[in-house]
Amino acid sequence: MSAVTFPILTVAIFLPLVGAGVVALIPQGRASLVRPVGLLFTVAELAVAGTIVAEFKANDAGFQFISQHAWLGQFGIGWKVGVDGISLFLVAITAVLFPVAMFGPKVVGDAKSFFAWMLLLEAALVGTFLAMDLFLFFVLFEVTLVPGYFLIAGWGGLRRNYAAMKFFIYTFAGSAFLFVGILALVFLVAPLNGGRETFDLITLARYASHLPTSDQELIFAAMAVAFAVKMPVVPFHTWMPDAYTEAPTAGSMILAGLLFKLGTYGILRFGVFLLPKAAIDLAPVLLTLGAVGIVYGAVVAAVQKDLKRLIAYGSVADVGFIVLGAFAFTNQGISGSVFEMVNHGLTTGALFFLVGMILERRGTLRISDLGGLQKSAPVLAGVFIVVVMAAVGLPGLNGFVGEFLVLVGTFITHRWWAVVGTSGVILSAIYLLWAYQRVFQGRPSGDNESVVDMTWREKAAMAPLLAGIVFLGIYPKPLLDRVTPAVSHLIEHVHYADPGFHIPAKGRTKIVYAVPATQNVDGGAQAPTGIQAAANNSGGNP
Repeated sequence: MSAVTFPILTVAIFLPLVGAGVVALIPQGRASLVRPVGLLFTVAELAVAGTIVAEFKANDAGFQFISQHAWLGQFGIGWKVGVDGISLFLVAITAVLFPVAMFGPKVVGDAKSFFAWMLLLEAALVGTFLAMDLFLFFVLFEVTLVPGYFLIAGWGGLRRNYAAMKFFIYTFAGSAFLFVGILALVFLVAPLNGGRETFDLITLARYASHLPTSDQELIFAAMAVAFAVKMPVVPFHTWMPDAYTEAPTAGSMILAGLLFKLGTYGILRFGVFLLPKAAIDLAPVLLTLGAVGIVYGAVVAAVQKDLKRLIAYGSVADVGFIVLGAFAFTNQGISGSVFEMVNHGLTTGALFFLVGMILERRGTLRISDLGGLQKSAPVLAGVFIVVVMAAVGLPGLNGFVGEFLVLVGTFITHRWWAVVGTSGVILSAIYLLWAYQRVFQGRPSGDNESVVDMTWREKAAMAPLLAGIVFLGIYPKPLLDRVTPAVSHLIEHVHYADPGFHIPAKGRTKIVYAVPATQNVDGGAQAPTGIQAAANNSGGNP
């Protein structure tokens, strides 16, 4: 039995929210308290997330730590949160990145508002990863736009207002498609659910596969557009380079490291899981966009003159790998996709942090104005190359494990897309190593000769990110042990929804559930093992 008996997931959502309120109420004359109080709440959130990971049952494919309460019962809406292997480490990386982002980079301007918005954003992000009610997910998904907008507009670069508005318009427009898709799904499923409307994830997943294929594909397409904008997938990516480049250092870390995971997580949780038949039918489109994104992002990154923008376009390529894995429909591919979500949070968050250090010291990120920085800042150069090697997939570091699983898993079912994706490994090495060479190597001149090396605070902030990069590269088993059962559950659900879609045995992992394998629903149709396991673990009604 788990030692956790209180609604720990609800606590995980509301703790940063309370922190945002406390920071906002700090008097103007006590500005020195803002950072310590903000950090106190993020560290407390990290402790809560650590408890969730420690108490999580690795062999359980269903949702755990369920917290469920009535909310708008007449509309079938409730407060329902839970965590499984797919969402577990997204919550964990969120809890890790926020204290790093709030402790390491300097904040110029109104620190109280900055930390309040950051804590609100943390609460919304954690909530979206835990929501098991589609209405709750949508509300929290939208809430993330508000602090994201104000962080860019209030503390960003020279073009911050343009970047913030572009970020808000693109993602808000995409959300309109998501809302329409959710409502259509709820209303179409209601007759199959005894005429009762519900936004419950498990109930909707149980009946959605009985909808006409054309309806499933239209709903999936609406959701896919919203999540594609959030990820962002080519050609929905044009807001992203401006937002990542103009955001302050802490904002870039969170936007790139966490916010786009709402799209990649959403497409798995609310696209593939709810509408697996449509996901299979439309997979070639998503796979093509992912493969194109890998090549396009790497090529465009290589020609960038601004170091921060280079890393931003590199994220487009990283998204492509995550999409390939998600739509490989193999255990290796989807596990690798989840692994890459965590990896990207660590490596890209670290890269934006390091780039922020260079900007503070030199006042520019134009690559031609830099050079030879390793002579005056050897520690900064050493840390930067470690993170770069992780990003390009050097064996022994976290990037290798994720990319290997994605490519192997995709090769099993979609060989030619995997071949195209493999080129991204080579291209990423080219643009990242070339950028490192131009920025850190060579003979320094002018202000580059006197760049200050990393401070103790910056080293302390980078330490957990480097530890995660090395640990997951050497010993990924603890993460994969917890992700694999949930992924296997999802693959079984996909196979049940379309038995004609052949998933080779080497792309599937059988797991044994401590629940009945099937149960009759909807006049004799059988619910797949994974759905029934999730229903039993989440308190859902069969």
